[in-house]
Amino acid sequence: MSTPYPFSSIVGQDELRLALLLNAVSPAVGGVLVRGEKGTAKSTAVRALSVLLPEVDVVSGCRFSCDPGAPDPACPDGPHEAGAHESRAARMVELPVGASEDRLVGALDIERALAEGVKAFEPGLLADAHRGILYVDEVNLLHDHLVDLLLDAAAMGASYVEREGVSVRHAARFLLVGTMNPEEGELRPQLLDRFGLTVEVAASREPDQRVEVVRRRLAYDDDPAGFAARWADEEAAVRARIMAARKLLPSVRLGDGALRQIAATCAAFEVDGMRADIVMARTAVALAAWAGRTDVLAEDVRQAALLALPHRRRRNPFDAPGLDENKLDETLEEFGGQGSGEDEDPDPDPDRDPDPGTDGPGGGGGQAPESDGPQGGDAGARPEAGEGGEPQSSGAPSAEQQPVRAGEPFRTKVLSVPGVGEGAAGRRSRARTERGRTTGSRRPQGALTKLHLAATVQAAAPHQRARGRAGRGLVVRRDDLRQVTREGREGNLVLFVVDASGSMAARQRMSAVKGAVLSLLLDAYQRRDKVGLVTFRGTGAEVALPPTSSVDAAAARLESLPTGGRTPLAAGLLKAHDVLRVERLRDPARRALVVVVTDGRATGGPEPVALGARAARLFAAEQVASVVVDCESGAVRLGLAAQLAGDLGGTAVTLDELRADSIAGLVRDVQGDRQSNRHSNRRAA
Repeated sequence: MSTPYPFSSIVGQDELRLALLLNAVSPAVGGVLVRGEKGTAKSTAVRALSVLLPEVDVVSGCRFSCDPGAPDPACPDGPHEAGAHESRAARMVELPVGASEDRLVGALDIERALAEGVKAFEPGLLADAHRGILYVDEVNLLHDHLVDLLLDAAAMGASYVEREGVSVRHAARFLLVGTMNPEEGELRPQLLDRFGLTVEVAASREPDQRVEVVRRRLAYDDDPAGFAARWADEEAAVRARIMAARKLLPSVRLGDGALRQIAATCAAFEVDGMRADIVMARTAVALAAWAGRTDVLAEDVRQAALLALPHRRRRNPFDAPGLDENKLDETLEEFGGQGSGEDEDPDPDPDRDPDPGTDGPGGGGGQAPESDGPQGGDAGARPEAGEGGEPQSSGAPSAEQQPVRAGEPFRTKVLSVPGVGEGAAGRRSRARTERGRTTGSRRPQGALTKLHLAATVQAAAPHQRARGRAGRGLVVRRDDLRQVTREGREGNLVLFVVDASGSMAARQRMSAVKGAVLSLLLDAYQRRDKVGLVTFRGTGAEVALPPTSSVDAAAARLESLPTGGRTPLAAGLLKAHDVLRVERLRDPARRALVVVVTDGRATGGPEPVALGARAARLFAAEQVASVVVDCESGAVRLGLAAQLAGDLGGTAVTLDELRADSIAGLVRDVQGDRQSNRHSNRRAA
């Protein structure tokens, strides 16, 4: 086993270390979500924490880590008799992003269950993590069906495995720790709320601190055991402090004044439900115990709010996480002054350290991000100085226009890809998935996960006499087993191709266009899609955002999108076609939906309109689902966007229709007008 990096040797990241230590003191806090860029010691800190956790007593031979003092009466390895038990280190179990459902919850031997009636159960990762840490790196990339299982286990403290009437239940209480890079996508709100605390981490910009990080890391890589030995005393001190805080925890007093501050803070920031109040209370108590106190003070409530509320604050998906600290201070001051109010000692020990967060490893509380406003999606447009609406008439490209703010987002109808796919689980288009309504059966490919009982019996029945069946049981062979096929929904790649030329640059018009794209991005966020952004203007096109699961990143790029110049429509379409080609190699199962946002004009170069039509027919030839959002305005309309939709083999919808939420035809099938468009084009030719 490799020597883990010492927790106490981590440079900086005080808030991250504090959040992890508070969960070590009080697992009831509910875990930690660590958000931040790559290379910021997220995983290192989590793995280092597991070494500091106290040992746990378990029933000897129990695969489900039952507590000998209170064994689970429903344990699959039970019933347990009083007697043999052992102590072992608390486990840290890692859940891979690509794990199967059976790997997470465990699996039943279906053949033995059918033929012998035996519950032969192989425990999964949830059983391994019971009374320990379940760590999910890149938790935002976890598939939805695994997220559902995690939510069930976290809510009930148990895992249930059901296979056609055969069921197994075991306890599954664990400390959930997740790390994620927000640029790669956000978490589902239900799972986000299950994390007790959240921490934003970033690499230090101080040269001296960065030098120390590199120096320690190189020393560790050269001699892990020797490096750990040099930090052994500090590690022992932190471990002893955790044990002392655990013993002190039941004695900590949470007064009515502190409770009023907690309730008032949660109400002021409009968090949903009551979980935030409970988590804040538990965190404040743990902070007091970590500081060696038996009273909760205002500073504990404030720090608890900074850790427990940023990810629960009611906000739009594109708003940055964080709290307005001025508002937080005003609320705390208004409701009680010194935390526990009249229950609190009015004259605390003057020799006590006034800032428990700076005492020892992980003691610093840190500060939450101050950003509290939206990144995109203000109500209406805000005019910017120096913006123009028309391109220059000369051959030289026009000066770049100042970006305008997006208009207010609105709800859109569902744009779906026709047919039935097999992509990643999501909420947009029809697909064959692990979850959904049953549509039939097939022979299993690999391990059997969902048994189709009727089809299995039907396959085995004709062979019973030849197999010498004598008793009541059905003689089942591997070839008889049938897997359920189900139809659900998949997530798609929604590739936006946005015209940013001078003809689109008028303030109100571009604001409305950005508002429409932002609305579609919001829809993509809710439907678990990947998104990409291609823009074209001036003399060419560029990939403003490669395909990603982070719609936040797409919204940020959209907000800063410059406009001006000519309209190289063909270049934009060809660039989008190239993006799709590369993405098919990376993720061949994920189907694409191309959303072209333009007024249909094409300028620059020889025969720009013909080149645009030729590029569009590449998508039609490959049957790529597409929608053209027609942004043409004014009394006289040329209808160029509709012609472009015909060349793409897709559907056109005006910007006004999109905003009016009246594109019902697109809900059924974005490909519905392909045939009529082709006939129209032939007649026009």
